Amino acid sequence: MAKEENHSIDRSLKTRHISMIALGGSIGTGLFVASGSAISEAGPAGALIAYVAMGIMVYFLMTSLGEMATYMPVSGSFATYSTKYVDPALGFAMGWNYWFNWAITLAVDISTVSIVMKFWLPNVPGWVWSTVALILIFAVNALTVKAFGETEYWMALIKVITVVIFLVVGVAVIFGIMGGHATYLNNFTYKKAPFVGGIPMILSVFVVAGFSFQGTELIGITAGESETPEKSVPKAINQVFWRILLFYILSIFVIACIIPYTSPDLLGSSASDVKISPFTLVFRRAGLAGAASVMNAVILTSVISSANSGMYASTRMLYSLALEGYAPKTFSLTTKRGIPLMALIGTTVVGALTFVSSIAGPEIYMWLVAASGLTGFIAWLGIAISHLRFRRAFIRQGHRVEELRYHAKWFPFGPIFAFLLCLVVIIGQDIHSFATFNWEAIGISYISVPIFIVLYAYYKIKYHTHMIPLDEVDLTQPDFILKSRKQKK
Repeated sequence: MAKEENHSIDRSLKTRHISMIALGGSIGTGLFVASGSAISEAGPAGALIAYVAMGIMVYFLMTSLGEMATYMPVSGSFATYSTKYVDPALGFAMGWNYWFNWAITLAVDISTVSIVMKFWLPNVPGWVWSTVALILIFAVNALTVKAFGETEYWMALIKVITVVIFLVVGVAVIFGIMGGHATYLNNFTYKKAPFVGGIPMILSVFVVAGFSFQGTELIGITAGESETPEKSVPKAINQVFWRILLFYILSIFVIACIIPYTSPDLLGSSASDVKISPFTLVFRRAGLAGAASVMNAVILTSVISSANSGMYASTRMLYSLALEGYAPKTFSLTTKRGIPLMALIGTTVVGALTFVSSIAGPEIYMWLVAASGLTGFIAWLGIAISHLRFRRAFIRQGHRVEELRYHAKWFPFGPIFAFLLCLVVIIGQDIHSFATFNWEAIGISYISVPIFIVLYAYYKIKYHTHMIPLDEVDLTQPDFILKSRKQKK
């Protein structure tokens, strides 16, 4: 197995692992439960437009990330690219912002495990299941990166199979083959459908769609431990984008055909709403017994998969921050099997403490969760900015685009479009609260933005950093990439 010089992580993730990690990261409760609320708010066509637009934006972001990740595959991903191609202060803020996001998400997910388990065993204390889940996830991540990749592969496969079965059953229900009378496209013209609430409601669904697609940027982090990043990353990006877009668009289309947008059953948005998950409702409509129990099992898999990915992403980001000098050096220590164990322990402790706060101090927990709310979109902004700077520096320093193993299409439209749409989503996160001057709600919705600005300003002021001139941008590639290319020649 190839190893990064001075970075003792193992490069043993295969293409199938990377594809499934990214796919699994974006198929979860956002699709299985919250997709119904998008139809309820904007109507069938409104929801479809929002998801298609957000899907296209995510594709551009992934191709931007893919171009940089094949050129420089490192665990720090976009945080490292922000440091090298833009400004060290941006890299510092990006890294800590992303680590914080996934450490808090880990706590949210292990809390959700207890909610899901109550469906079957309501009398067992919730903290028991959360503790078991945290121990299992820690154990998987402490073994080898291959163990993590294999675990994610099979959990993601369960979700993919569920979606495929749902689509087949859904089409059968639409045409009346299962579940009685056919619905065809009747619900697309029911009352105010296909558009409900006009452009403002479509924009509000952008936020729901954006949260659903988050996790796809894991491709960049897994590139740091890929066997063949120059092959795996482009293949994963192309596969994942089309699969995610098809799964989301087709699933929303099927749900919208079968369940009218006025149905109160579409208002669920969390794992506790499994009984009214659109997937559960469609399976029941088809006459499949035990639909709720089956979907609960799938949602449990989704939540554990999300927590597992979150543990991996935050651990690698903390490890990378330590290598860059942004975090204590102890977090850069790895085991013989290439696992950054101290970073893993640090992340687990923060996740566990955040979980404890959900029991001991619900208000603190609510603010912590709110503080991580927009961090995924901020990370996407960082990817777009870094790519714009990388490509311009690459050309300025006498290189040609043809030299890149993978290059993003439609440059610079792609990253500029992604940057602008991310800004729209961030600003529109809770526009209603601005209209009513609800300052507490504004604080809860937007707190992650000032936290990011404080991190950026702290490093900028302390170390007097500046935007790196294009001529001085460091385009040096890791030694293992240079060696592998020499061997191929």
